[in-house]
Amino acid sequence: MAGTVDPSVYKDAVVVLATAGVVVPLAKSLKVNSIIAFVACGALLGPFGLGGLVSTVPLLSTITVSNAEALAGPAELGVAFLLFVIGLELSFERLMTMKRLVFGLGLGQIGLCAVAIGLAAYALGQPPTAALIIGFGLALSSTAMVVELLAAKKRMTTSAGRSSFAILLCQDLAVIPLLFLINVLDAQNGSGSLLAGLAEAFIKAFVAIAVIVVIGRLALRPLFRLVASTDSTESFMAATLLVALGTGLIAAAAGLSMGLGAFIAGLLLAETEFRRAIEVTIDPFKSLLIGVFFLTVGMGVNPADIAAHPFAILGGAIGLVLVKGVIIFGLARRFRLATASALETAILVAPGGEFAFVLLNAATGTKLIDPGATSIVLAAVSLTMVALPLLARIARNLAQKLAAPVTLPDEAAVLPPGDHAPRAIVVGGGRVGRLVGSMLDEHGKSHIVVDADASLITAQRRAGRPAYYGDATKPEFLRLCGLEEATALIVTIDNPRAVDAIVLAARSLRPDIVIVARARDATHARHLYEIGVNDAVPETIEASLQLSEAALVGLGVPMGLVIASVHERRDGFRAQLKPAGAAAARALPRHARSRRL
Repeated sequence: MAGTVDPSVYKDAVVVLATAGVVVPLAKSLKVNSIIAFVACGALLGPFGLGGLVSTVPLLSTITVSNAEALAGPAELGVAFLLFVIGLELSFERLMTMKRLVFGLGLGQIGLCAVAIGLAAYALGQPPTAALIIGFGLALSSTAMVVELLAAKKRMTTSAGRSSFAILLCQDLAVIPLLFLINVLDAQNGSGSLLAGLAEAFIKAFVAIAVIVVIGRLALRPLFRLVASTDSTESFMAATLLVALGTGLIAAAAGLSMGLGAFIAGLLLAETEFRRAIEVTIDPFKSLLIGVFFLTVGMGVNPADIAAHPFAILGGAIGLVLVKGVIIFGLARRFRLATASALETAILVAPGGEFAFVLLNAATGTKLIDPGATSIVLAAVSLTMVALPLLARIARNLAQKLAAPVTLPDEAAVLPPGDHAPRAIVVGGGRVGRLVGSMLDEHGKSHIVVDADASLITAQRRAGRPAYYGDATKPEFLRLCGLEEATALIVTIDNPRAVDAIVLAARSLRPDIVIVARARDATHARHLYEIGVNDAVPETIEASLQLSEAALVGLGVPMGLVIASVHERRDGFRAQLKPAGAAAARALPRHARSRRL
C-alpha cells in the first residue's frame, strides 16, 4: 500500500544537502572558501533572495527556502557542535603552554576592542546595553575561517599562526560567559536589580554546571569504554551524539544555552583517551551543521537593507578592520612579536566572525538590540568575512616584505660543487630524500641533496652527506647545482605545487634529463607525466601495492609470485597514467637509465 508523502516537508532539507553536497565542493574547486559559499547560497536561496520571488515564480519554491526560521533548530545544533569541538580540542596542557598569549594577548584584545567598538556604537546612538553587546560581538573573529586559511598554507606553527590561534582560543573561551551575560541581561531587562539578577543566574548556572561536571566525570569514561568494547562504529557515533546533545539540553533546561552544555561536555571528554576517536566521529556532523548555521546567516542578509545603508555598512566594515587591526598590532608588539608577525596577526584577526551572529541574533531575539541595527552591523561583519581570504593574502605578502633577513647556519651557506661532474640531484632532505640518498650510496651512484629547509640541510651536512641549501623551483639554482651535467633529477618533496614548478624548470633547462618525481596520488602522477617526468611515483598506489605484497606473503602466496604480480600491477598503473607518446617519447630504456645513473 503506497503511502502519501508531502514533498514540502523535506524540501528545505534537500536544499541544505544540495548546498553542502554540490555547491560547496564546486566552490572549493574554484578556490572559494566553503563558509563564504554557504553564506552566499543562503543569501541567494533565502527569503530575501530567490525565495522572495516564489509568489511571482512558483517554480522557484522547489530550490529555495522561503522560511528561514525552519532552519533555526539545525543552526542552533551547529553552534552547539562547534562549541563541543572547541571544548574537545582544549586541554589544560595546551592552555598552560600558550597561557601568556591566550590570557595576555587574547584577553587584552577582547577587552580593548570591545571597549573601543562599544564606545563607537554608543556614540552613534545605541543604548548602553546594545553598545556593550555590539562591542563584545564585533571583538570576536572567525575561528573557522582563520584556522582553515592558516592550515591550508601550513602556517599554524609560525609566529603569526601561534599568536592568531592563541587569540582565537581566548575568544572561543569568552563566548560562553558572553552568552551567559546575554541571558542575564534578558532576564533583568527592565525588572529588578542587575546585581541581584547576576547573583541568581550565577547560582543557577553553577548548580547546572556542577551537575553536568559531576555526572560527566562519573559516567562518561565508563560509557565510552563500554561502547568501545563492542567495536561498533555506529554505537560509538550514537554515544558521541548523545553526550553532545544531552548535555546541551540539560543546560538549556537550566536556562543556559545549548552551546554551554556542549562546550562543557567537550572539555570533559578532552581528558579521556577517547578524545581523538570522538573528534573523527563528530567531524562530518559538525561540518554539515555549521554549514547550516552559515546558510541561515546568509538567509538573514537583506539586500534591501544593504541598498538602504551602503555607506554605513561599508564604513562599518572598514572601521571594524582598522580599529581591531590597530589595537591587535599594538598589543602584539607589546608582547614582543616581530613587526612582520604582529602585522600578519592583526590583519588575520581584525575581521568579524561567526560568533558575532550568535551573540547579536541572541540579543535581538531578547529585544536587547534593535533589529535594524543588528541587520546593519551583521552586514558589515559579513563583508569583512568575505574579504578575509584576500586580507590573508595581503597580510602574508606584507609580512614577507617586513620580515627580517633569515640568518642561515654555516652549513647552509655552502655552495653546490662547481666541478661539473655528472651526478644525480635529489630534491628534498626529508625522510624520503634521505632513503633515496642512502640507496644511491649503496649502489655507488654519485649525487647531491638540495632543500629549501635550512634545518634539514644542516642536519644532513653534519651527518656527512652532500646536502646544499636552495630553492629548486628556480632555474638559476638548478643550473648552479649542475643540472646541465646531471645524470638524473629525483624529486622527493610532498608539495605538489613545488614538484610541478621544479619539473617545469628542469625540463626548460634539460629536455633530455631523466626526471623521477613523487606524486600525491594518481591524478597528480598523470599531471606530472603530462609536464615531462619520466616516472611518477604516486604515494597512494605505492602504499596499496606494498600492503598487498605484505598481505599476500602473510597469506602464504610464494614470494616470487607476489613480487611478479606487484611489478605487473605497477607497470599497469604506469601505462594507464602515462599519456601515450608524451613522456614516453622522452624516456630512455630502463637499462640505459641505469647506466646513466
